[in-house]
Amino acid sequence: MSFSDMILIGAAVFAVIGALGAFTIAFRRSQQAAARRRPEGGPSAETLRADRSMAGVRVAPAPVVVSEPEQEAEPEQEAEPEPEPEPAGEPELEPVGVRLVEVQRVIEVSPEEAGVTRRQFFNRAMNAGFFAFLGLMGMGSLSMFWPKISGGFGSDVDAGSVGDLQSQTVTPDGSVAPVFVPEARAYVVPAPDQLSDQFEGMPIAAGGLMALFQRCVHLGCRVPWCATSVGFECPCHGSKYNVIGEYFDGPAPRNLDRFAVEVQGDRFIIKTGTILETPRAQALSVNYPQGPSCIGAVADAGEH
Repeated sequence: MSFSDMILIGAAVFAVIGALGAFTIAFRRSQQAAARRRPEGGPSAETLRADRSMAGVRVAPAPVVVSEPEQEAEPEQEAEPEPEPEPAGEPELEPVGVRLVEVQRVIEVSPEEAGVTRRQFFNRAMNAGFFAFLGLMGMGSLSMFWPKISGGFGSDVDAGSVGDLQSQTVTPDGSVAPVFVPEARAYVVPAPDQLSDQFEGMPIAAGGLMALFQRCVHLGCRVPWCATSVGFECPCHGSKYNVIGEYFDGPAPRNLDRFAVEVQGDRFIIKTGTILETPRAQALSVNYPQGPSCIGAVADAGEH
């Protein structure tokens, strides 16, 4: 796992943990706000405020009326002399009933008491997800465009010693056997003594070797080596190249691309950051084909 993959995974985990934390905090705040607005086992805050607003108001009790059948017969008493009228003074004030009017009151609460609303929660969650997506996309873009300082495709790759590669690319019976270097995505092949004029001035050969890009120039398929025809043949659309990557047949628009190479000490260095393109060769530097085509053999086997 590369360093950029570890960064992406860590950022994704951080975004998920942040979203869960935001959800937990919002949920707890909403529960605390609900508990402050309506304490358990008691009246609500609005009811207590309404009761305090009626302090000091006297409400007279309603008179009790007893029906005539329920009145008990009182024994007759001797008539008492009527009391003398008292001098006129201030008349007594009869109690006046108070009419209660129910009024709906709208009380504004502070954001701390109200907590996080549902709309606020979804807005914050959506913003958090959007910025997390931007962060991940930004880190992925940086990892893609960040220059490779050392090692890997796009940098200078040490393919091995020149002597070992020369002995591996040419077998004892004189046949060619390209050496594939996975880190450079290249085939190392022996370079001919004489190159065509289209390669003049290009650093495509060093130490009697050259490096060919494994990708077909038509649609990018990997081009395998065909030992019978002594060349490279693309299985996708039938493009064919000789041992040093010169175009021979098929829909490919040019020769196989190749990398700039050099020898440092005894090491064969492939500069994968420098890809050299050349047009179709008018005359092949190396004869091709030198035997049956691998693509034709596969097609014949499929027909049978």
